[in-house]
Amino acid sequence: MTRRRLPRRPAGPEPAMIGHEMRSRLAPGIACLFLVPAFSLASPVSPGPEPVAPAVSRTPDPRSAGALPPHYEPDRFAGRAGQYYLYVWGIDSIQVKLVQSGELVRFSYRVADPSHARVLNEKANEASLVDLRAGVSLVVPNMEKVGQLRQTAAPQEGRSYWMAFSNRGRPVRRGDRVDVIIGTFRARNLVVD
Repeated sequence: MTRRRLPRRPAGPEPAMIGHEMRSRLAPGIACLFLVPAFSLASPVSPGPEPVAPAVSRTPDPRSAGALPPHYEPDRFAGRAGQYYLYVWGIDSIQVKLVQSGELVRFSYRVADPSHARVLNEKANEASLVDLRAGVSLVVPNMEKVGQLRQTAAPQEGRSYWMAFSNRGRPVRRGDRVDVIIGTFRARNLVVD
């Protein structure tokens, strides 16, 4: 049996170290390749003296320090849904929110066109909030001394109005999608905050 001889390794660092050294030496050069085009695209400097801004003491932004990540707040009504409520029903800034430790669900809106929004404030129209996930239909409670927990005055442009639905037992939770029905008005898939 003949033995094969392997080629001798050259004296020096391990082969894995050579790759590491090359990467560490090439990294600054590669970074410069990306930065140089960005600086070359910058606008040319004006020949005149540059105005000096007064010194302002700024408090550091906690987000820039990496303290807390910014929260993602999605647009409530993407595209045409917000326009639909504005043009057909004369309302915007629609919000459904849990209040009083979750015992009430508040539906609020801002009136943009009082003639269209009149339907929402009529006392004769029954209001209900339907949550299909929980399988419940909430109603506006009628308190002995206060009356219904809703505003029924004639709507005025630019004012915000609200109504509260009883959430006894807390079947409706944050993040649920609900429908609000007031007479002929129906707002679908509103997210509970």
